[in-house]
Amino acid sequence: MEFSEKSCIFISNLFQLHESMAEDLHNLLHDKLKEYFGFTSFKGYQEAVIKNVLEGKDTFVLMPTGGGKSLCYQLPAMIMDGVAIIISPLIALMKNQVDSMRTFAAETGVAHFLNSSLNKTAVNQVRADVLAGKTKLLYFAPESLTKEDNVEFLRKIKISFYAIDEAHCISEWGHDFRPEYRRIRPIINDIGQAPLIALTATATPKVQMDIQKNLGMQEATVFKSSFNRANLYYEIRPKHDASKEIIRFIKQNDGKSGIIYCLSRKKVEELAELLVANGIKALPYHAGMDAATRANNQDAFLHEDVDVIVATIAFGMGIDKPDVRYVIHYDIPKSLEGYYQETGRAGRDGGEGRCIAFYSYKDIQKLEKFMQGKPVAEQEIGKLLLQETVSYTESSICRRKTLLHYFGEEYTEDNCGNCDNCLHPRPQKDAKSATQLMLKTLSFIGDKFKSDYLVNILVGKVTALNKSYGHNDCEWFGAGADYDAKFWGAVVRQAHILGLIDKNIENYGLQSINDKGRSYINLPFPIMITLDHDYDAEEKEIEAATPQGRGGVADEELFLMLKDLRKKVAKKHDLPPFVVFQDPSLEDMSIQYPITIEEMQNITGVGVGKAKKFGAEFVKLIKQYVEEKEIIRPQDMVVKSVGNKSGNKIFIIQSIDRKMDLEDIARAKDLEFDELLTEIEGIVNSGTRLDIKYYIDSYMDEDKAEDIYLYFKEDAESDSLAEAVEELGSDYTEEEIRLIRIKFICEQGN
Repeated sequence: MEFSEKSCIFISNLFQLHESMAEDLHNLLHDKLKEYFGFTSFKGYQEAVIKNVLEGKDTFVLMPTGGGKSLCYQLPAMIMDGVAIIISPLIALMKNQVDSMRTFAAETGVAHFLNSSLNKTAVNQVRADVLAGKTKLLYFAPESLTKEDNVEFLRKIKISFYAIDEAHCISEWGHDFRPEYRRIRPIINDIGQAPLIALTATATPKVQMDIQKNLGMQEATVFKSSFNRANLYYEIRPKHDASKEIIRFIKQNDGKSGIIYCLSRKKVEELAELLVANGIKALPYHAGMDAATRANNQDAFLHEDVDVIVATIAFGMGIDKPDVRYVIHYDIPKSLEGYYQETGRAGRDGGEGRCIAFYSYKDIQKLEKFMQGKPVAEQEIGKLLLQETVSYTESSICRRKTLLHYFGEEYTEDNCGNCDNCLHPRPQKDAKSATQLMLKTLSFIGDKFKSDYLVNILVGKVTALNKSYGHNDCEWFGAGADYDAKFWGAVVRQAHILGLIDKNIENYGLQSINDKGRSYINLPFPIMITLDHDYDAEEKEIEAATPQGRGGVADEELFLMLKDLRKKVAKKHDLPPFVVFQDPSLEDMSIQYPITIEEMQNITGVGVGKAKKFGAEFVKLIKQYVEEKEIIRPQDMVVKSVGNKSGNKIFIIQSIDRKMDLEDIARAKDLEFDELLTEIEGIVNSGTRLDIKYYIDSYMDEDKAEDIYLYFKEDAESDSLAEAVEELGSDYTEEEIRLIRIKFICEQGN
């Protein structure tokens, strides 16, 4: 009995210790989140992902854009012993993250990348920082990782974990296949084992399987966030007088920002011209325009000088504008991944986002024509992806349900209340017996065929393929001839949604009946389906549905006053309004009523730099408003703490004001030139404007400087480095690009 009591006490103590350790880890993560990134809480699965990484387990993260994937490896890298190896497809994207991490951490050299853009001195400095234990994140492109000298170097260091970002690049079924990504696993085996975390924003079950299989992480813990963007309203309209409908829609949404995608450059030019002729502030944007015009048009959209940009689908705009209120597809894109990505540019701030696409099967035929001349395997994949797009557009099932099902997510609501099919449902038809017939036929023919083959058997359409298998003589051939192919297509899709049919992930497109489907044959239940749309036959225009709106702010009057002020401040600084403060920040101001700069720092999305740079006019307006309205403000506001400023920063700012040579500034503070640039980038990213034109003029060729600047202004997908090193090529050094990036951010953003 005495032994038993001791055992119980021991177990109880262990349990308490475990609870205490879990609480300590929770507190540590939140402390470090605040310290490094300025956030007070995690989003979605972030904390669970980070804990899984800290436990040394392989981790697969599927998180839509804006979900906070980068933090899932950045934070554990800062906490764990050793160096995290981050593999990313674009040099410029990893450079952007390196710059961001350096502004978060006090230690110079906390993040580095190794690639061909670095000179020998810079490479030696990176390696020295790594060996000295200063570096926590080391970025590689997959091509650089395979170099023998890099492999040899990495064998010498302690690796905390490997992170494979944009992991969908591994799969040929992903929307951005990169063959070199398939070499990552063998290289990791060569360097040395450590836990893996693979991350991607868009992956169907097929792509997810490819990723895990290729990386040898089938047993990884999977964290899959929802793809549901509840604020987005989806609608497909027949392409009948589409230009007229677009003009009418824009005029009904006067003053709101929108993007219209077209299939060809010619259509972009024509539609933009037509909009202008009808009194709409619109401009075209495509790769065939000269660089200066394209840049000016994009700037006009960002600065709200025009409301609408008309762009080609093929040319990604990369505009991170949070208040785009509608995205219109004049032509249907070639895949649902593309559609999801492009519609995702609407309502990024959580507000209204209307996604309207005009559909005609002629658009699909055009896209099929574009595939001619490509390798056969690529054409086959492209056609299957197009079939998914056709199914989505023609289906009368809830758009949200269909879209999420494509990404392997079940949407359980019967009516999302925010798509055309749910808000304007078509008449339904009982399909219980039809579903039984379809499942019996599928069970008979087996699992080697796609849905169009199954439909051809049901309607009795003879093809060379079904003749070769002898199915044109089977008892099921023509058994469903009372209905047309569109009806049977709807039955098959509904069966997929209900889980009666499985898609073969290994051989994409093939389908088979499962246990649930076999059970349905014997024990059927009522299934109501709506017939697919026949858009090419619909002459009557579909009335626009009323989408879900966003909730109001606490003080609508103040919010509108703040929006007006933001526009004035943005004009004064020649900035897009969202660069000053985003809508969520203005909303929080209209709730919290900050009347000091210190209180402004506690507002959502406002840091120390922004508060000091733009806050004065806003707190002045709010203070006056509070006094006039005699408003009682919230009493529980917590003021953010302000970290100590680096002693180097004041010296650097003053020295640049005096136009000192940057090399002299570096020597005066015993800094390498790379370290000085990192310090300057930190100063600039915090909102301080520095004028280094005097140094650039003496250091760089004028034409090279202009080329880099124009790249950032016209071609880059963001106002950061985005793809610059890779896109500009070996004629431009990293130092040159960094210098021009600093100049660009100062002139355009600060």
